Amino acid sequence: MDKAVAIGEAKTSLSRLVSRVEQGEEIVIRRGPKPVARIVPIEAEPPSLLFGALRGRVRIDTDFDDPIPGFEPYG
Repeated sequence: MDKAVAIGEAKTSLSRLVSRVEQGEEIVIRRGPKPVARIVPIEAEPPSLLFGALRGRVRIDTDFDDPIPGFEPYG
């Protein structure tokens, strides 16, 4: 099977085409001789940040919320 397939063929063999795409192949669907769509693998999404994932990597000083010497707030 070519990497470009007709719409009718894509309709009858979608499962097989998806299997090929899962292996990293890109499939072009054409209407007559004109390419009209492309089936491509989805890139894996980066894992979301989990609560506590930075434990031990970030340190907050105990005086982080103390007033800054010499700082005069507005107002």
